[in-house]
Amino acid sequence: MAFCIFCKIAAKEIPADIVYEDDEIIAFNDLNPQAPTHILVIPKNHIESVDHAEGNDKLLLGKLLMSAATIAKSVGLSEKGYRVVTNVGDDGGQSVNHLHLHVLGGRHLTWPPG
Repeated sequence: MAFCIFCKIAAKEIPADIVYEDDEIIAFNDLNPQAPTHILVIPKNHIESVDHAEGNDKLLLGKLLMSAATIAKSVGLSEKGYRVVTNVGDDGGQSVNHLHLHVLGGRHLTWPPG
């Protein structure tokens, strides 16, 4: 989508601090981190949210989650733990309407989150 900031990052039209990339997924450090480590993992193709995913997105959704785990391990979060979150819609806290996983860690994360 031409107006989506995450689509522009995936297309490399906007710079980002990329920490992982393959043919379907790109991950980058969040510009407004909520933890010492805060990485966003997104599909390169536009899906508005997990609520908008379709049956043919099942493998991609699994790959997103597995990529989040791989990234967390690669930045040293696995030993003490981390959180993977996706927000859906306004009440869910979604601020960019492009499916993305937040990988948060590097400090003790409390519950409930907010």
